[in-house]
Amino acid sequence: MRHRRRVKKLSKPADQRRALLRSLATELIRNGRITTTMTRAKAVRGKVDKMITLAKDGSLSARRQALGYLFDKQLVHALFEQATSRYGDRNGGYTRIYHTVPRRGDNAQMAIIELI
Repeated sequence: MRHRRRVKKLSKPADQRRALLRSLATELIRNGRITTTMTRAKAVRGKVDKMITLAKDGSLSARRQALGYLFDKQLVHALFEQATSRYGDRNGGYTRIYHTVPRRGDNAQMAIIELI
């Protein structure tokens, strides 16, 4: 039973799921837009929003938390430099998800997730 369970399992064990979400968040922040399945896009949205909120805070503690989560150190520094100017007036909702055509092999619902 999955009653009242919050986490989307993504058909992976916990360690692989965490690694997948970390890599998707890192690539989304690096490229600004990625194409993935709808379920993965919805799962990574919260992680990216948290990283941008940490970057807007800008404290040393927030920077260390972001460095512990994202894979690229230079990417974290660039995110912390640009976050206040880019997202300073927003109170959340830093990503947008577009539906696209289903994947050809298994008919999985695909999506494009991008930073606003």
